[in-house]
Amino acid sequence: MIDQPSAQPQPQVESLGEHRYLVRARAGEDVVEILVHATPSVIGRLSGDHTDETRIIEATAAYLIARQRADDLPPELDLDDVAAGYAGFEH
Repeated sequence: MIDQPSAQPQPQVESLGEHRYLVRARAGEDVVEILVHATPSVIGRLSGDHTDETRIIEATAAYLIARQRADDLPPELDLDDVAAGYAGFEH
């Protein structure tokens, strides 16, 4: 049997209220914490089917971590900036 590299576990998201979230993600042996802020307007644009806000943050964190290491992300993110900075993110 060939050993497959283990996939990184999904980032964990904790709601802090008022559209703020704490994302915890693994970077090797370390756990990285990222504070994410989401305005109601960007949530409205991203959740055409009324997806739960926490699920949008989870999907955003997974999207970003698939493109760069969690410990390379800034400690605070604004979902509006993510949507503006990544072509195709809103689709």
